[in-house]
Amino acid sequence: MRVLLAGGGTGGHINPALAIANEIKKNEPDSEILFAGTPKGMEAKLVPQAGYNFTTIKVAGFQRKLTPYNIYRNIKALWYLVFSGARAARIIKSFKPDIVIGTGGYVSGPIVKKAQNLGIKTAIHEQNAFPGVTTKLLAPAADAVMLAFPKAKEFLPESCKFHITGNPIRESILLARKDKSRKALGLDDRFCLLSFGGSLGAETINRVASEVIALNIGEFNHIHATGKYGTELVPELLKKKGIENLPSGTIVREYIDNMDECLAAADLVVCRAGAITLSELAAAGKPAVLIPSPNVAENHQFKNAKAVEENGAALVYEDKNIDYEAVAKDIVSLINDKNKVKTLEKNASANAIVDANERIYKIIKGLF
Repeated sequence: MRVLLAGGGTGGHINPALAIANEIKKNEPDSEILFAGTPKGMEAKLVPQAGYNFTTIKVAGFQRKLTPYNIYRNIKALWYLVFSGARAARIIKSFKPDIVIGTGGYVSGPIVKKAQNLGIKTAIHEQNAFPGVTTKLLAPAADAVMLAFPKAKEFLPESCKFHITGNPIRESILLARKDKSRKALGLDDRFCLLSFGGSLGAETINRVASEVIALNIGEFNHIHATGKYGTELVPELLKKKGIENLPSGTIVREYIDNMDECLAAADLVVCRAGAITLSELAAAGKPAVLIPSPNVAENHQFKNAKAVEENGAALVYEDKNIDYEAVAKDIVSLINDKNKVKTLEKNASANAIVDANERIYKIIKGLF
């Protein structure tokens, strides 16, 4: 099978594409796989690192806020759009794929659309509860529309060929165990809170976590990742609170490079609401306090978070005008409410999809 994958811009689009490629290769080692992405996006680095062939197409999104710089960016995006169809056609005609799969990001648009125009089978995978613009444009003509969240169906035409697949989950997340993970982290059997805001960090989560640390009188373990931009902020906030020594069982670091262990060790997670993160929380059966990022296209994270909240697996707080101290007090109260935590945990596990890779592969094969 010859497979052309298109997706990029963020890890949330790239990692599912890589997971799909890996699953195809696992089942059909002789498959030929080519990725198409932007020359300066994350995909240009991550895809070759994963060992896959990569070709480029220049595509950019349009900016809604019309500042002088954004007007310039929109002119450039329009220029790219004019030539993207021809470039997509060259890529497709040269590679001759049996199927083209889009995983989101602006780069998916011209590649998948051109494939549809040429009569080649297409499938798209939407990671979010609220479909992006690219998915809305491509879904009606796609041979398969694979969704991570059932709620996404509400925003797409009923005529679409829907499949609920979930998001691909890292195997290490599924295999990690609480007892072994806590031992590896040097934690005891007290309740464990995990908080993080991504590799760069999220100021709101850093401020909330600092308030939580200030309220902890040794009652629970706490792992917090500050991110790059929080390495100075968190110590400064704690100093203002008069905290010179961290409570026992509290670990503060810049970045979590062992998320499988930290997630397995946790009883409650405080984080943003990226689609892949939410799927991993569900797969690990972890209840959450979600503070969605407000700086995401179409407010995707808030809609993702609300979908999880509706399933009874999380509490959601908007970043806008948030009261850090009040949220921290709510978190500590939740930690002390074992029944509430257990209910959230049960609901998280009930909505987990842990075989997304296998589902996606079966759907792709079913198109032939």
